[in-house]
Amino acid sequence: MPTFDVVSEVDKHELANAIDQCNREINNRFDFKGTDSRVEQNDFELVIHAPTEFQIRQIVDILINKVSKRGIDSACLDYGNIVETINEARMPVKVRHGIETELAKKIVKHIKDSKLKVQAQIQGEQVRVSGKKRDDLQEVISLLKKTDYPVPLQFTNFRD
Repeated sequence: MPTFDVVSEVDKHELANAIDQCNREINNRFDFKGTDSRVEQNDFELVIHAPTEFQIRQIVDILINKVSKRGIDSACLDYGNIVETINEARMPVKVRHGIETELAKKIVKHIKDSKLKVQAQIQGEQVRVSGKKRDDLQEVISLLKKTDYPVPLQFTNFRD
């Protein structure tokens, strides 16, 4: 029986490369000279450091540019509130990966409402879709691509 998985994954290595490129550009830019501006990464948690809120906004633009050039959808970045102290501003950024249970339930409901002859089930942080015909699975993929979800979706493990 043909199956495929609906996932939302971020390549950790590409994310590290994008952050490295972002930090290099920050170090080379004239308007950041002499400041301790940087982006720190701890697994899928990022923290942007800069002297002012305005400079944090500039770093966010650089980060979005570098992340998208490395093939990572910028919709997976979840920005926190900027915390300003006397001499520094910080902003946490969470990189969303995996499909949360609530969103997985919405995806399964959307697939079932489409009346296609497929079964969808939640397996951890992914949704497995199976059906008798390959064409039905391809229709599900196109249906999910048309719908706008808060996280980028990828389709993996397509098997006959």
